[in-house]
Amino acid sequence: MKTVDTREVRLYSPLVPAIVAICTAAEGEDVEIIMNDIPAFNDAKEYLAEQGIGFREIYDGETMILQFRR
Repeated sequence: MKTVDTREVRLYSPLVPAIVAICTAAEGEDVEIIMNDIPAFNDAKEYLAEQGIGFREIYDGETMILQFRR
């Protein structure tokens, strides 16, 4: 499983590493994106939905996790 943790991203939007992970995942690869930025999390969900990629949302306090298989 490829895991990308964007919680410490400060110089640019946490959406950037999330989209990179989505776009570079191999076919059939499991991906987990950990975020704490609500707007970026919602944008990542919207992008996955537009691409027809099903995903699972996990909420743990202020941490949000997207899991999906490419």
